[in-house]
Amino acid sequence: MKSRFFILLIAAATLLSCQSSKDNALAYFKDLEASSNGTLANPQGSYPIRIQPDDELVIVVTSAVPEATAAYNLPMDNPAVRGNLRQATQPRTQTYVVDDAGYIMMPVLGRIYVNGKTLEEISGEINAMVSQNVKDPYVRVDIVNFSVDVMGEVRAPQRVYSGHQHFTVLDALSQCGDLTEYAKRDRVYVIRTEEGKRSYHRLDLTNSDVFNSPYFYLKQNDVVYVEPNQIRIDNSKYNQNNAFKLSVISTVVSSVSVIASLIIALAR
Repeated sequence: MKSRFFILLIAAATLLSCQSSKDNALAYFKDLEASSNGTLANPQGSYPIRIQPDDELVIVVTSAVPEATAAYNLPMDNPAVRGNLRQATQPRTQTYVVDDAGYIMMPVLGRIYVNGKTLEEISGEINAMVSQNVKDPYVRVDIVNFSVDVMGEVRAPQRVYSGHQHFTVLDALSQCGDLTEYAKRDRVYVIRTEEGKRSYHRLDLTNSDVFNSPYFYLKQNDVVYVEPNQIRIDNSKYNQNNAFKLSVISTVVSSVSVIASLIIALAR
């Protein structure tokens, strides 16, 4: 009796251990399990968004005297700016579309090169230009078409849009309903295109060192791909094999039925 109880106790402990290991496989930042508090890296200032062709910018020029900067914010239908403007979601807001050469066309200031520059750099350059005619202007520049594609083992694969430039992998995954239980949390890939060159980087979300990666903060048009684990792959193969077998059986049954019908017809 005691030996049976001991065997059952070992079996229960083994099951609990397997369950704990399975649950732990779904965890993020496993290296933090040993401590209850601490600090993490936040290097967002090191990886600023840089403007590319086809980006859409909202540029607003203001000052203490609104009339002094009105000419720098012409309405949508003005022929001087029509052609590289699009209507943004905000009413009475104009967006400047960066052309293939990396320029935008602003009222009064004319053609301005913005390709490869940060929003802060563009704002500073426009501010310096306006300051030649207006006292203490304020220039705000925002990107309004920032988006990334998220695919693979997430609950809702989709294109994700962001209204701000500091957008992380975790932000993107959250908007897609988080990773599925079949996702490899140590194999999340970010594919990035810059200056005509495509690169990729694998992120390990089970380790907090991911916060130090230049790919943790996403850039416009990035692709985030989450690799499936072996269980998902095996299930997929099983389903494909079953579907193939069912198709073969269906074909055989149909063929036999046709042959039987022919035999009956000839017998008559």
